Amino acid sequence: MSDSSWGAPSQAGQAGYWGPTVGGPAQGAVTAGPAYDAPEAQQTRPMPSVPDVPAYGGDQDDDPMPDAPQPVPVPKKTAGRDLSAAIGVGVGLGVVIIASLFVVKAVFVGVVAVAVVVGLWELTSRLQERKGIKAPLVPLAVGGAAMVVAGYARGAEGAWVATALTALAVLVWRMTQPPEGYLKDVTAGVFAAFYVPFLATFVAMMLTADDGAWRVLTFLLLTVVSDTGAYAVGWRFGKHKLAPRISPGKTREGLLGAVAFAMVAGALCMQFLIDDGAWWQGLVLGLAVAGSATLGDLGESMIKRDLGIKDMGTLLPGHGGIMDRLDSLLPTAPVVWLLLVAFVGS
Repeated sequence: MSDSSWGAPSQAGQAGYWGPTVGGPAQGAVTAGPAYDAPEAQQTRPMPSVPDVPAYGGDQDDDPMPDAPQPVPVPKKTAGRDLSAAIGVGVGLGVVIIASLFVVKAVFVGVVAVAVVVGLWELTSRLQERKGIKAPLVPLAVGGAAMVVAGYARGAEGAWVATALTALAVLVWRMTQPPEGYLKDVTAGVFAAFYVPFLATFVAMMLTADDGAWRVLTFLLLTVVSDTGAYAVGWRFGKHKLAPRISPGKTREGLLGAVAFAMVAGALCMQFLIDDGAWWQGLVLGLAVAGSATLGDLGESMIKRDLGIKDMGTLLPGHGGIMDRLDSLLPTAPVVWLLLVAFVGS
């Protein structure tokens, strides 16, 4: 989510200033100007009579100049983005995801892997542009895709092995370049490997269950509903900032909206979509999703604040980049996977 999505924009008007007047009532009022560079005797000389003339040099029948400045129009609330483009792109992505999820699971795994690679490209590109950090993209992209596939094919064990090998590949790949900046480059590379593909492997592992497609759909629905509730309530009622130094647009009212929307959606999803699920489990799941999605959004906002950018990319009109859509999904994936395993098994 974007930083402005949780709260109402500020509204401010600036009144005009009318300076002091000089001259007698019979002479008409003249606005005083700055002192002239003249001797004191000349500055204190009485001002000559000024005949009454109509304002702005118009005809005698023109309306006189108003006594006070006109009120400044109050700006309307806006979302800060092109909503039509954002909705169109969101619907298109939703169709691709749902179709691949329920037609062929392997195709959905491929969609996740592609999203991971693009997200890694955006993240490493911004790190190099803004901080001069050259995290090795090639081993990250190859290893990231392998981590997602390993999570689907071999479960948690396969995901951990692929993650370890990816981190090792980052260390070795960077050795082919000069040693200056080695530590910061490989540190950023290992961070990127855990932040993007490793968290995404939990989505692939959700898919391995008998009702895996419904588990993934529940995960996606709850995250989207949480973000929507935060935006809707924060935009309409938001007054108290949640984390002003990290994301000034987010409000406490928006967080409450995220919790309420996600808990209701969680109860419905667990009751009707998940095998052996119960509505009360959905309340717990929704609460956890609202918390993890909010923290994920704030986490990426912190990264963007440090980099001095608004969006991670421009690939998705109205949304920004892929990473701007994955910010709340990535940290929510392990939370949903763990709670579903605890509630209904793997």
